[in-house]
Amino acid sequence: MKFKKLILNALLMMIMAFSAIFIYDRYFDNDQEPLSHSQTEKTEIPARMASYSVTAPQREPIDFTYAAAISTPAVVHVKKTFTMEYASLNPFEGFFDFFNSPRNQGHSQVQTATGSGVIISSDGYIVTNNHVVENADELEVTLNDNRTLTARVIGSDPSTDIALIKIDEEDLPAIPFGNSDSVVVGQWVLAVGNPFELMSTVTAGIVSAKGRNINLLSQQSMAPIESFIQTDAAVNPGNSGGALVNTRGELIGINTAIATPTGTYAGYSFAVPVNIVKKVVNDLRNYGVVQRAFLGVNIADVNASLADEKGLSVTQGVYIANVFEGSAADEAGLEVGDVITGINNDAVNSVAELQEKLSLYSPGDKVDIIYYRDGSEYVKPVLLKNKMNTTELVSKSDDGMLDILGATLKNVETELARRLRIRGGLEVIKLRDGALKDNTNIREGFIILSINEKPVSTVEDAEQILSNIGEGEGVMIEGFYPSNPGRIYTYVFRM
Repeated sequence: MKFKKLILNALLMMIMAFSAIFIYDRYFDNDQEPLSHSQTEKTEIPARMASYSVTAPQREPIDFTYAAAISTPAVVHVKKTFTMEYASLNPFEGFFDFFNSPRNQGHSQVQTATGSGVIISSDGYIVTNNHVVENADELEVTLNDNRTLTARVIGSDPSTDIALIKIDEEDLPAIPFGNSDSVVVGQWVLAVGNPFELMSTVTAGIVSAKGRNINLLSQQSMAPIESFIQTDAAVNPGNSGGALVNTRGELIGINTAIATPTGTYAGYSFAVPVNIVKKVVNDLRNYGVVQRAFLGVNIADVNASLADEKGLSVTQGVYIANVFEGSAADEAGLEVGDVITGINNDAVNSVAELQEKLSLYSPGDKVDIIYYRDGSEYVKPVLLKNKMNTTELVSKSDDGMLDILGATLKNVETELARRLRIRGGLEVIKLRDGALKDNTNIREGFIILSINEKPVSTVEDAEQILSNIGEGEGVMIEGFYPSNPGRIYTYVFRM
């Protein structure tokens, strides 16, 4: 029995010894070749280059269907009929006309032209381009549902190439306004219009630049305002006056021009920013004329060359080359050589940007002008003026009729009309020397409801009625004061 235990212990010891030798040879023998990757697991420390890169977040593809559905019902087709005068091409026509009366040195021809427009209110106000409706004898608007209506011009502004027209219709689909200041280069946009008579056409592109001055409006205005949104959305003849919208279907601009050597789309189009459009159409609607504010300076873009020539400490901004005596800039103490870099904390890097910012204000408004002088930054409050160097609001004058009245009139705003329970009217906001002051005791704030028993809702209504009244003929004005809406006053006088 003892012998068997000894044999068993010896065998166990031998097994243990062989096991120890095997383990040592397997894992601890330094003379052995390295193991292949398939024979071991190796833990590696992750490493990368020290440069930093930003990966753009993954986004869903842009969908334009919502923006198209919102905007297309509010974009209309505008057709104008106008008379074109031609000089005679017959070299003998003038000779024979000499003996025949009446003499005719040429001929006229009725023509048509088309464009687009954007409904901005449910009661029929439409914004378009000035060049779309300019010199129109008749205006015809075709809605998205193919209804055709006659339109009239409320007012136009050659300086921005914006016009406001009106159709007599209710419950129309109006486009929502966006904010052109929040538009950024690279964002997607849609152009909606009627190119080549193709109704309700939508094209897509991106904003490729802002504040673009292409010297387009200088031929039709002495004080052009060009700060266009540039896009690569396809725009062609017929798109003028149409909508530029963002992907939410909000109006951010009015398509106005294309850069082209051929007359058709060649890569870039230009739109008036909607913030300018809003100011212009509100003024045209309320006053019949744009209330434009002026600094009263000659200016130039600052660049590296000008900065070096004039020894300027900045290479961006607007250089003041001249200050007119008695102007807003003169009274505020701005000087030749100053460089304007901002208005009310909004940066201004070019003449186009300065014009865009100023176009949002009216005479009598105060703004803070940020500028550099001799290497230091200053801020000054400036009281803006009109082109006559006064702070008064101006009136539209058709054959001088409103000048004869001596009144600045404003359309009664919708909220005030609702509160006073009237359908329209004109508010007398300023009286000067003229027929009203000389012949009546009308005070500022008076609401005119009718002239010669004809209701008035816009400045254009008053001008049209007054233009048909001859010298010495009677004028009857009826209205009331908001402080006493229950009492109607009647004033009668002769022109």
